[in-house]
Amino acid sequence: MKKYKYYDLILGAYVCVLLCANLIGPAKVTTIHVPVFGSVTFLAGVLFFPISYLFGDILTEVYGYAWDRRAVWSGFAALVFASIMAAVIVHLPPAEHWKNNQKAVEEIFGNTPRIVFASIIAFWCGSFVNSFVLAKMKIRTDGRWLWTRIIGSTLCGELVDSALFYTIAFTGVWPTEELLAVTTTQYVLKSSWEVLATPLTYKVVAFLKRVEQEDYFDRSTDFTPFSLKA
Repeated sequence: MKKYKYYDLILGAYVCVLLCANLIGPAKVTTIHVPVFGSVTFLAGVLFFPISYLFGDILTEVYGYAWDRRAVWSGFAALVFASIMAAVIVHLPPAEHWKNNQKAVEEIFGNTPRIVFASIIAFWCGSFVNSFVLAKMKIRTDGRWLWTRIIGSTLCGELVDSALFYTIAFTGVWPTEELLAVTTTQYVLKSSWEVLATPLTYKVVAFLKRVEQEDYFDRSTDFTPFSLKA
């Protein structure tokens, strides 16, 4: 298995962003005023979760689908562990002097099992769709027009992620119209983030291709998500 200079660093940063976006981000709902659109309400984590898709694009574009697959499984394992850890900490009986803080801990880390399950499944499916689409588009375009596959893969991945999360987490809880409105808002915000970050993605990809001496094409890749082979 080929050794890369920066892959481990990128993997660590990827998992860090993913954990922070899923643990810290949902702790606050915010409303901001957007010109033309007016007031928009969303979970604060939406501002940071799309960064994980930037990592997915960079990993797939430079190192290939199989190396990004390993990163997705690392993120998946980290989210599962963090969810279990959060559940244990929330349900441990508080010390006498800590009882006044218990409610705050429950508010921040006490997500229902349904929401936790929705978050993990949506991430897993959306990330693999993003990586698969980018890898296939790279072959079809013969490595040209990077911006098309960066944006195109994200539109597909974020669509799957947003649709799965809100459908699994809130169907039957929220009215259908509200569910569709929130899902659409989140999808547009996350996808727009990726479009705005495209120049940065170009620079990072160019740097890594140069220093790693790698520009992988997944022409003979086994695209099953159920593997850690690179």
